[in-house]
Amino acid sequence: MAEASTIHVDIVSAEGELFSGEAAEVIAPASQGDLGILPRHAPLLTLLRPGEVRVRTPDGEDHHFFVGGGALEVQPRRVTVLADTALRARDIDEAAALAAKQRAEDALKEKVGHISIAEAQAELARAIAQLKLIQRLRKLRA
Repeated sequence: MAEASTIHVDIVSAEGELFSGEAAEVIAPASQGDLGILPRHAPLLTLLRPGEVRVRTPDGEDHHFFVGGGALEVQPRRVTVLADTALRARDIDEAAALAAKQRAEDALKEKVGHISIAEAQAELARAIAQLKLIQRLRKLRA
């Protein structure tokens, strides 16, 4: 059983499990703003927007993940991230994210149809979130 100073975290997507383990803290991109979660957090269920999920392990190591959206459930001793799409930050392809951003911007300029516009906006949000995460990690490593 987990200690009172940690919380169990599971990050999963349709592709599979990305992380399962104990954490001292979790930061997630909730739909209404970033959310910090510590052990014994009040129960919560919220939607996620595209962005970074950061898991700090009890030894102080940070693990970075990109989620393309999804849901987050918090219980006092467990956090579950059910992501639409998810990647380890180190696996993000910057060239692909830049290309996706350009495609989405071009589609928005053309204003093809309502469904295409909504899809382009979602793709643009995911690409921008991936690029922001890449830039933030570069600054941390510098």
